[in-house]
Amino acid sequence: MTDPIVSVENLKKHFTHREGFLGMKSRPVKAVDGVTLDVHPGETVGLVGESGCGKSTLGRVVLRLIDPTEGSIRFEGADITSLDTAALRPMRRRMQIIFQDPYSSLNPRMTVKATVGEAMRIHGLVSNDDEEADRVAELLRRVGLRPEHSSRYPHEFSGGQRQRIGIARALAVEPRFIVADEPISALDVSIQAQIVNLLGELQDELGLSYLFIAHDLKVVELVSKRVAVMYLGRVVELASSAALYGEPKHPYTRALLSAVPVPDPKRERSRIVLEGDVPSPLDPPAGCHFHPRCSIAKKGLCDREAPVLRELTPGHQVSCHLAE
Repeated sequence: MTDPIVSVENLKKHFTHREGFLGMKSRPVKAVDGVTLDVHPGETVGLVGESGCGKSTLGRVVLRLIDPTEGSIRFEGADITSLDTAALRPMRRRMQIIFQDPYSSLNPRMTVKATVGEAMRIHGLVSNDDEEADRVAELLRRVGLRPEHSSRYPHEFSGGQRQRIGIARALAVEPRFIVADEPISALDVSIQAQIVNLLGELQDELGLSYLFIAHDLKVVELVSKRVAVMYLGRVVELASSAALYGEPKHPYTRALLSAVPVPDPKRERSRIVLEGDVPSPLDPPAGCHFHPRCSIAKKGLCDREAPVLRELTPGHQVSCHLAE
């Protein structure tokens, strides 16, 4: 296998939560708490988990949109963990993001041409207005929009069209790696498949690598080569899509997959209902974060000792003391 295009090791991001009189007291919010993950060239790695588990924060930290608290980030072999803004700028064009909400991620006062062309001008990829207009028209055609749309504003488009504009904006600087942060969750179901298919076509044409963040487990299974499952800031299982969906090892992954609707009414699936709620990242449980909701947790082990991500079978890693 080729060297990873993106590699993070023991990555952590802790925010400060202030409380008490005049915010004098502070506690860390462990949004990302020791994640190790690779993405290889041309690969899509899916990232799933409940709301608030740290998926979007991880995606932004990987791109250095948010500075990490601890750990390392390597992009194309270079350590970018502590690079300043000036040193990061040449790398920005090779790693981009597609945001979740196409309604708020576009500037309502900028035309499509200005939105898509802005990054090209900043990075010196076009030399004049005519070249920029031609390049914007080409990008719009590539994402399924008409070149004459370039003079319009975001409010004149539907949600699916706005997301296509967001994709065109990400492609404008010819990136190699894209974080797709729940790119279809704000769209109608009828449009979601079109966007997923578009991302797949662009990956085949341009050799893109994706970190695909989503709630929809069936979509992640469809688009991803490997899937990482997050729970309360940690990756609890990482495996190929076939292995994870076919034979999940972690109790949390099994519970997630048991909730996926089955299209065949004659096929029954045993539903695993988790007790309680997701603990607060302000005060995560000791030991394994999942142990208060786990049906197989072992007292004296799971509630005291944090499991490490270990390989059970080739390519299948699980963070659980009792997984076999």
